[in-house]
This record gives sequence, structure tokens and C-alpha cells, in this order.
Amino acid sequence: MSTEIKMPQLGESVTEGTVGKWLKKPGERVEKYEALLEVTTDKVDTEVPAPASGVVREIKVQEGETVRVGTLLAILEDEGVATDDRTGTIYRAPATGEASDTQHATRDTQDPSAASQPPISPVVARLAAEHNLDLSKISGTGQGGRVTKQDVLKYVESRGKQPPSPAPSVAAPPVPARPAAPAQETVTAPPRGPLGAGLDALLPPVAETALPAAPAPIELPDDAELLPISAMRRSIAEHMVRSRRTAAHVTTVAEVDVSRIVAHRERRKADFERQGVKLTFTPYFVQAGVAGLQAVPIVNASYTDEGIAMHRQIHIGVAVALDEGLIVPVVRDADEKNLLGLARAVNDLADRARGRRLKPDETQGGTFTITNHGVSGSLFAMPIINQPQSAILGIGAIQKRAVVITREGVDAIAIRPMCYLSLTFDHRLIDGAAADQFLMALKAFLEGYAE
Repeated sequence: MSTEIKMPQLGESVTEGTVGKWLKKPGERVEKYEALLEVTTDKVDTEVPAPASGVVREIKVQEGETVRVGTLLAILEDEGVATDDRTGTIYRAPATGEASDTQHATRDTQDPSAASQPPISPVVARLAAEHNLDLSKISGTGQGGRVTKQDVLKYVESRGKQPPSPAPSVAAPPVPARPAAPAQETVTAPPRGPLGAGLDALLPPVAETALPAAPAPIELPDDAELLPISAMRRSIAEHMVRSRRTAAHVTTVAEVDVSRIVAHRERRKADFERQGVKLTFTPYFVQAGVAGLQAVPIVNASYTDEGIAMHRQIHIGVAVALDEGLIVPVVRDADEKNLLGLARAVNDLADRARGRRLKPDETQGGTFTITNHGVSGSLFAMPIINQPQSAILGIGAIQKRAVVITREGVDAIAIRPMCYLSLTFDHRLIDGAAADQFLMALKAFLEGYAE
């Protein structure tokens, strides 16, 4: 009996994967549920177990190749394999009650419309139901013409950009087709009359310029070593550049006295350890983030061309540094967890991220992100927004500093553990006043912390 190993659907939003490493070679035996290969999907490396015991007969996709979900990766065989004497083809004998290949072929011939249509994923079916779509009208780019999530989203986007149907009594003018973009795009300076003659005189003349289609190749010196770009590093690079081009990044900073959470952690960390949970400062900042998002809900939103998407649930991503890059697993429904629950969730996600045991869906769906760059000694930073979110919080190192405190109208100098918090936000939907209000909500929560 032979078993086909196909690229698995490792998450709803996952449409392809890269074979990172084969753990078995052709001719080697693998037991059921034993790790057979490693698959890289975006930032997550996942081990794929064998669905059955057998010997690796053939590997179809080599290491480093990226293929669509459902692509045949390898074939396993065991003692139950039979051979067709006419063609030499190895096939699996049908189990009791299971239709044979001939029966399947007959049924497919009788019903060509159902048999000829490639299968779709659950997420595609859900999107089709939500938007009331006829999938037969969408051209699929997946394996065998399968309609993918991206195909559906592009179809919905193109349909949304079409002008509304006119009333019967009014004739709608024809919509001209958009010309294809040239290899080099010409940028023309806008008219400058509204600025006034005085301001125009201060500005240098703007000439028409041409944007190159691609950067020129870099010539490396003789002593340079060219390292290959990993799938994770390439994904991070593309994601960060896309975010900078998409959102209007602005950063605001606040200084916070964290005396109360430092003291609380010292009192409670032994209790948490007895329950098998390491108490770090990160869960406190997640709690503070929840308080800020509840006070200023626009920070928990996303900008779209159709409108501002206000998220009801609070899913907070917590950045975890790995040797090969940065990954952001998501603490779902963070507002429903107490400090112990948040600490347990943060520890679990961080441990599994470092052990390459995260599922792709566990890095998706975040509505806000926190990055604790202070663990490496950094005081403050201006992190890049994790799209399609609207803001990201940076946590600086906690350091004891001399600060001025006021008690009963009297100023005094005291030593306090202080921390800089930086909020990078998308100015397309968040104004400076709302961003500062969010930071002040965090500051008030941390400085007045009481469980």
C-alpha cells in the first residue's frame, strides 16, 4: 500500500510552504507520526509527521523549493503495495466498502461538473459564503486551477472598486480601462500656485524624474561573503518594507515609573513558580496594553480603503527574538486573562517559538503588538507597525534613575525604576492626541498598579 505525502494546510491563511529539510531519505523507513520533514511557512518552521508507517519510495520536492498546499511531496510504501501488471503502476488496493478507482472514474464521468472542480479550503468556502460569491466565476491560480484565498480577496477587491449600478432612468457613462503600468513610472510635479509666490520662491524647482524599475546589482568586494537569505529573513524584510510603504509612521514616547510592578513581581514570583509559571515583566505590559486599548479603542483598529475596521476582540502579539529573526506569536483574548493566565500564555508561546513548535495560525490575527526591546539594554526605539495593525508598543530597559517626585506640594529627588514606552502609530487613522491618551492610560495603569 502506498501513501502520498502532500504539502499540508498548516493554517487558514497558509497557501504555500517551503520544504526546509527532509528528515528521511529515499529507502529509509519512517514510523507513523514520526517527523518526516520540516516545512517553513512565513516565519514558522513546522515538523510534518508521517501519516502512516512505511519506506520513503520517492521524494518529489527538494529542500528549498516552495510549493502550493496540496502539492505531492513524497510517496511512502509498505508491504501492502500492489503493482498493475499492464502498466507497472503501484497502486493502493481499496479497503472493504471503499469504491475502487474504476468506480470512482465511472461516477466522475456521470457527474463531470462536480468531479472536474478542484477542491477548496475551508477559508475559501467561508469567504464565498460571506460575500455571496459564485466560485465558478473566479479564475483559480492554485494547483490544478484551485481557487485560493488570494484569488477570492482579489475578486472581492476588484468588484468593490467597480462603480455602483446606476438607476434605470440614468445612463451610466462607460468606465475606461486602466492602462497597464509602464516599466518606468514618471512622476510629475503638482501645480504650485496655491502655495503663494513667497513660499514658491523658497522651494527648489521640481523636475520630472523617472523611477527605475529595479535597483542596480551591488558589486561585492573581494573580502565579502554572500550568505543566502533564509525564508524567515526574506519574509521579515518584505513585511517591514511593505509596512513602511503602507502606514504613515509616527512615534510618541512616555517615561513611566514602574516601582509598583517591580515590587509586585518581587512579592509574587515565588507563588507563580510554585504553579510552574515564570513571572516576567512582559505580562504586566500586556495588561497595561489591554487597559490602553479599552480606553482608546481606535488603537485596536485597522485602516482599510473601505473604512476603519474596529476590532471587538483584543489579540496582542508579543515579539520573540530568535537567532534567525523575530517572530510575533499572538495572545488571543488577552482582556479575558488575569496576570497568571497572561504569564502562562506568554511563556508557552515564547518557549514553543524558540523550539519551532508554533502553528502558523498562532502568529496571525493580532490586533496590537508589543516588543520588549529593553531586554537587550535598549532604552527606547521606534518599531515598525505590524500590518495590518495600527500601532506597536516598544518597551525600553527598566533602569534606576534619579527623578523629581512631589508629595504634599514639596519636591524631592528620589531613586526610582524608570522605563521609556514608545508608541509607533499609523497617522492615517490615529491622531497624536489619541496616541498620547493611549500612552497616558498605560502610564496610569502601571504607576498605580494594584492586583
